[in-house]
Amino acid sequence: MSFIASSAPLLFFDSGIGGLSVLKAVQAALPNAPIVFAADCAGLPYGTKTEAEISVRLPALLGRLVERYQPRLVTIACNTACTIALTHVRAALDVPVVGTVPAIKPAAEATQSGVIGLLGTAATVRQSYVDKLYADHAPDMTLLRHAAPELVSAAEAKIRGEPVDPAVYVRAMAGLIDQPDGARLDVVVLGCTHFPLIEDELRAAAPHVKFVDGGAGIARRVRHLTKDQTWPVDPEEATFVTTGPVAKLNALLPALSGFGLTRIGSL
Repeated sequence: MSFIASSAPLLFFDSGIGGLSVLKAVQAALPNAPIVFAADCAGLPYGTKTEAEISVRLPALLGRLVERYQPRLVTIACNTACTIALTHVRAALDVPVVGTVPAIKPAAEATQSGVIGLLGTAATVRQSYVDKLYADHAPDMTLLRHAAPELVSAAEAKIRGEPVDPAVYVRAMAGLIDQPDGARLDVVVLGCTHFPLIEDELRAAAPHVKFVDGGAGIARRVRHLTKDQTWPVDPEEATFVTTGPVAKLNALLPALSGFGLTRIGSL
């Protein structure tokens, strides 16, 4: 884009509402940024889909969103989507695309024991992209991985104000701690954007562990890529759109309004 209007939004995309954890970090860094948040609720959860399904679905959905909203930048606030399809999306779109990947580098910098953990979806923890992050940033350390799909549902339930059995969080942490060398684990990467939304609950299940995620790093990247651009003094209300039925969002409306997402629609 040679000219970017001040009203051009930042577009966030996630399979559900986990990306709100990333949105929170970006809004703190760029409080006047117009926002469109798109959730592929009809496709949730991504963690159980095949790589081929996600690689086809993502570029098509984001192409429609970019055409409709003309964003200045797209942030894919979903680790599973990015570890599988980030390259495909960047090839398909003509706007900058910021991805979300497991924060293995910050975890490696923070650990004292040399044993770090990764909680993510099944699709994320098995990706070769994670192998590369490990090789690049923590080759002399031990990386324990555990797929915790229950946590996605737990985060969505928490945002809707529904009760969640604390055993869910205990099981997720046990999936790491009970592995060989798990007793030395001191840093865990929250490798799904849903998981920072339930960090307090995970910390209660494992008080000795430090948790890291990519939200702050994404905010820095978005701010850097837009540093010479102008923003509206008084931006319009932020927009939330979903691929699923809008009526199913009723329980989410209080949480969405807390992020300024008061204009609700369908994709």
